[in-house]
Order: sequence, then C-alpha cells, then structure tokens
Amino acid sequence: MQEQDSNEINSAELNVSDSAKKCVKSGTKEFIDWAITLGVAILLAFLIRHFLFAIFIVDGESMYPTLKDSEWLVVNKAIYLMDEPKPGQIVVFHATETRDYIKRVIAVEGDEIEIINGVVIINGEPIAEQYINEPMEFYNNYPKTIIPENKIFVMGDNRNRSADSRMPDIGLIDLSKVVGRADLVFWPIAEMTKLN
Repeated sequence: MQEQDSNEINSAELNVSDSAKKCVKSGTKEFIDWAITLGVAILLAFLIRHFLFAIFIVDGESMYPTLKDSEWLVVNKAIYLMDEPKPGQIVVFHATETRDYIKRVIAVEGDEIEIINGVVIINGEPIAEQYINEPMEFYNNYPKTIIPENKIFVMGDNRNRSADSRMPDIGLIDLSKVVGRADLVFWPIAEMTKLN
C-alpha cells in the first residue's frame, strides 16, 4: 500500500513537473513572440521616421495665415526621392546646421524670377498669390534671376516676417537641403488641414 502511495505521489510530481515545464516553455515562447513583435514595430517606426515621414512644429509667423505658430505638421520625406519640388508646394529645408525652415516654393530650376515693388514675376508673368498675408514692404524687389540647376526659390506667406530666398544670407535653396513636403496640419485637431 505504501509503495502504491509512493508511486501515486511520484506520478503526481511528474505531472506537476511536466505542467510547470510546459508553462515555462509557453511563457518563454510568448515572451519571444512579444519581443519579436516589439522589435519589428521599433524597426518600422525608425524606417518610417527617417525615410518616409517626419513631424515638424511650426515656429514663428513666417507662413501665416497658411500655417500658424506651434501647429504640428506631417512632412512627406519620400516624395522628393521620385519627384522635385513644384511651385506652390510648402517645403521644409535645412536652413542652417541646427535649424529647419518651412516656406513655399515660388520658383524652380529654369524659372526666371523677378520681384518689382512686391509683385512676383515668374517667366515674365505676375503670379496670383492669394495665400499671402499682406503686400511686401521689405525686400520687395529682387533682380531678374534664372534659377540654376538643383536650386529652388522659396518665400514665406507672411512676407514681411519671413527670412527666405530674398535675403542674401539664405538665398536659393539647394535641393539636397530639402527635407520634404508639408502635407498635413494635424495639431491642434481643430486646425487639421491637408496642404499642397
């Protein structure tokens, strides 16, 4: 009888031991599955952030009324891998080593630009600029210039409060400095707007 009780106890211990081993294996497998999922998510976030899209926060009034200070934007970084900026698009570019600017493309490679008393003339024709905040009072003249290869001419919509291509210290923007095209204002939510 004692031997039978001992066998039953050993059998019960084996069953508990097997169940514990299965539980540990199951927990380990679940942990590995979660770790792989988390790793893939982090990798995708990194790839999306560095190669496809970026978040940009508007700092200042240079693009008012189109964009307001502190608005959050989605910037499409991949678009210019297949295409080049076009007049009217809003782009983010590296203005200095540590600072990015956001401006509107006014002229591209091959265009002839001239500004006379605040009137922007592209290829001999004044352009309609319904997006500007007010007439230009400062830097409202710019000599006739043909935009060279791989360069763009940009200006802020709030011309009197914008540091842009009219200023000699900024000048024409090299395409290699363009980060991407601003596509969407997403914050604050009440101001959510598709751009371009």
